[in-house]
Amino acid sequence: MALSKPKQFPTRRDWLQRASATAAGLTIPTLLEPTRLLANGGQARSGIHCIFIWTQGGTSHHDTFDPKPLASDGVRGPLSVIETAIPGVHFTELCPRMAKEVNRFSLLRSWNPKNAGHGVADHWCMSGRNINPSLIYPCVGSVVSHQLGFKSALPPFIQLGAHVDRSFQGGLPGVLGLEHAAFEIHAEANVDRFSVRDITPPMNMELTRIDRRRDLLDKIDRMQRIADKQPEAFDALDEHYKTAFRMITAPETKQAFDIASETEAIRNDYGRTSFGQRLLLARRLIQSGVRFVTVSDPGWDHHQDCFNGLKQHRMPQVDQALPALLIDLEQQGLLDSTLVVWMTDFGRTPKINPAIGRDHWASAGFAIMAGAGIQGGTIIGETDADGGQPKSNEYFTEHIVATMYHKLGLPLDLTVTASDGRPIRLLEGEPIREWV
Repeated sequence: MALSKPKQFPTRRDWLQRASATAAGLTIPTLLEPTRLLANGGQARSGIHCIFIWTQGGTSHHDTFDPKPLASDGVRGPLSVIETAIPGVHFTELCPRMAKEVNRFSLLRSWNPKNAGHGVADHWCMSGRNINPSLIYPCVGSVVSHQLGFKSALPPFIQLGAHVDRSFQGGLPGVLGLEHAAFEIHAEANVDRFSVRDITPPMNMELTRIDRRRDLLDKIDRMQRIADKQPEAFDALDEHYKTAFRMITAPETKQAFDIASETEAIRNDYGRTSFGQRLLLARRLIQSGVRFVTVSDPGWDHHQDCFNGLKQHRMPQVDQALPALLIDLEQQGLLDSTLVVWMTDFGRTPKINPAIGRDHWASAGFAIMAGAGIQGGTIIGETDADGGQPKSNEYFTEHIVATMYHKLGLPLDLTVTASDGRPIRLLEGEPIREWV
């Protein structure tokens, strides 16, 4: 059955918001979901931060962390199998550093995504809920923003990279409202001097110029209120203006984004790649008070030339950067207070297709968690001989997200009230017992 997307039509106010954001030079999330939250936030309590890694497209479990060396050629593929630091546990040749540092993280091999569609995956994996045409569930980062709020001048929820599929409203705040959307940063991180054009002022920009920019925002805001006689509709947008101004002027902003202040050894250990430097930036943001950072990485939908694509482009940067992050967090004293999660859309087909690729697979895949009390060196579950079905300890997406809720101090039965008075329970499911 074809899935229908939630219908949302831009209003005059939507276009004004877009135009004003462009004129003001501020990166304000584009969100056409008008539903406002009535319930009060701030009920949860947690000192745990989260770095959520999203490899968009569907990372192959067969060719990374769940190889099947005894399967037929049409399933096994050309990659060799290597030993890990855990006796009897093997990864493929694409994961040498992950294999060496396996005791720093926990691997779930028995995830059943129950889905093989892009877009749906982004929404489901980031919210813990399947899509609902009449209701947009918020992603975990937005729930953290709503429940825990600001810890510093930086927003509580930041997304590094543009690679989240919004086809079914994935990664968005939904019923929680625009003010809890991720503050998105798309700038290239693998540069000598990292600069976010609309957040980090140029070195020669004076505060008087920043004040003029704020005055411009005030004028645009007044025009919007006159154009559409519904002042309350601009509350969320106003909050983003205020947030942006606080970020521009706060000392911790400059410090957080000053990636050049890291030693060459640290930057090289993460890898001088976009992904590696985004992970390093994520650590800096966590240190500066950001509660939830999503790091997105594209290019994992390998329907053709799967093995070369993984070997030459995708896996080397992750295999280098993720262990570097875990080691760095430990050395910085941040590992116990930082939850690191790696998820992807779904698994890939056991059978290799004629284009030397693997297609979408709804029944099996992997997930990784580390930090925040997660026991490293644990392998949860297993799949069958072809890697097509979980064979033991089967878990679903809602269990992974429930584990995130639990670690972040969010109530599992968290219910909010939408603008029409409906009570909405944000999540169903229990945490993965091996990760609690």
